[in-house]
Amino acid sequence: MTQKPYGADPPTLRKSLGVVDGVAIAASSTAATTSIGIGLGVTAGVVGLHLPAIMLLAFLPILGIAGAYTRLNRVEPNAGNGYVWVGRSLNPWLGFLVGWVSIVATVAFLAYTTAVTGSAMLQLAGQAGLHEVAGLALDPGSTAQTTAVGIGVLVAVTFTAVTGIRTAARLQSGLLVFEYVVLLGFCGYGIVTGPHPFSLSWFDPFAIPSATALAQGLLLSVFCYWGFEAAFTVNEEVRDPRDASRAGIITLVTMLGLFMLGSLAFQRVLSEEELAGHGAEGLAFFGERLASQPLAALPLVALMFSAVASLQAGVIPTARGMFAMSRDRTLGPVWSKVSSRYGTPAAGTLLIGALATCVAALALVIPRLADMIMATVNAVGIVVALSYALTALAAAVRFRGLLREDWRQGIRAVVLPSLSAAALLGLGGYLAYSFYTSTDHLEVSADNGWFLLLTPTLMIASGFVAAAWAKWVRKSPYFRTGRGTDADAPQLLATTSR
Repeated sequence: MTQKPYGADPPTLRKSLGVVDGVAIAASSTAATTSIGIGLGVTAGVVGLHLPAIMLLAFLPILGIAGAYTRLNRVEPNAGNGYVWVGRSLNPWLGFLVGWVSIVATVAFLAYTTAVTGSAMLQLAGQAGLHEVAGLALDPGSTAQTTAVGIGVLVAVTFTAVTGIRTAARLQSGLLVFEYVVLLGFCGYGIVTGPHPFSLSWFDPFAIPSATALAQGLLLSVFCYWGFEAAFTVNEEVRDPRDASRAGIITLVTMLGLFMLGSLAFQRVLSEEELAGHGAEGLAFFGERLASQPLAALPLVALMFSAVASLQAGVIPTARGMFAMSRDRTLGPVWSKVSSRYGTPAAGTLLIGALATCVAALALVIPRLADMIMATVNAVGIVVALSYALTALAAAVRFRGLLREDWRQGIRAVVLPSLSAAALLGLGGYLAYSFYTSTDHLEVSADNGWFLLLTPTLMIASGFVAAAWAKWVRKSPYFRTGRGTDADAPQLLATTSR
């Protein structure tokens, strides 16, 4: 591996991707099959039979966020995306925080997805007749067993990500085709044949039981959409930066269609109790209600493929974000080492896999997989909402001049991102307050409000500690200018700084 010293020409990544590759990476990162198979059940436990309403409602602020990403990427493509854009337009400390929480949230997501992957594999083993190994009864609901199996998969996909992003994108494209064919087939069949009658109340957000349930349901839905921005983390590796923007928007609209299809199908086939009660095994139960074996196993195979693809898709954008931060000397130089053979941040990719493995092992303090999923999703939902909101505000500040020049462009570039940011900040703040007031003691439990609040609080607080180290110990120039290094377009930075 080669590492150019700070102050010399910044390290570059190999350009090899197109729109389809970007869609494959972003769609795998969003993991629609995993979100439908697991996220819908978790969300139904909060909002009841109003999944279509909550998915549509959550899409509105996310669409505003996507517009902000697209416009910012048009003028300043950078692997650090939000970290660079927020640091430049708002404040370097907030910019670093966006980069940091994206990293820690993805590592937490990788730990969660590791267990989901293991659970899907153990469920498949059970359906194949394998219920015991060396005297140990296989339990797809056990965090310990699912994590152990999933870590093996995480190691494999991490090494695949090292060999080249093009190879990874091809693998994910193949997995996605299988997933979507199965998902569309089963969900379409479920909508047509499901025993529960269709109801317009499913689309009524005012029928959700409480304001707290609405807020938590929205953040859980935001978590389901999270990942479309992975297309922007590889914007230095696409042949045209506009391809990254197209890939992000295509992915987001595709996710909306799939989530609506899955929501309607699940509520046509399963009762509210069945939806909320099966957690990580929801998609397998759905398949069994619609078909007999071996066809009933296909949704579970699709879930396993989705989890494997999202593990790899989680490793790739995180390594690119840390590559950009290391290039600016806000993180150590190891993260910007580029493999001379593969043209990828190989060392950083391996380290991300190792970190995710450690966090997955720490998650064993929550013995039930369903509880671990709930705790992770709530924590990640809050920090992702914060990251999205700050990026949208950065776009509003960067393009505020358009309000005077062209009010139509100004509404799209300034007003809509600002409204999206306000909505997400309000949701996150309200949910954090509800967690704080829901109990009077701390307990390591997925239904303890203080524990649910402690995790995102530590994620955010650790970001300020790391930022202080980067500013005063590493003496990163990023904190003087707020500008990130763009290795491929230094002239673009000069132009947009006017």
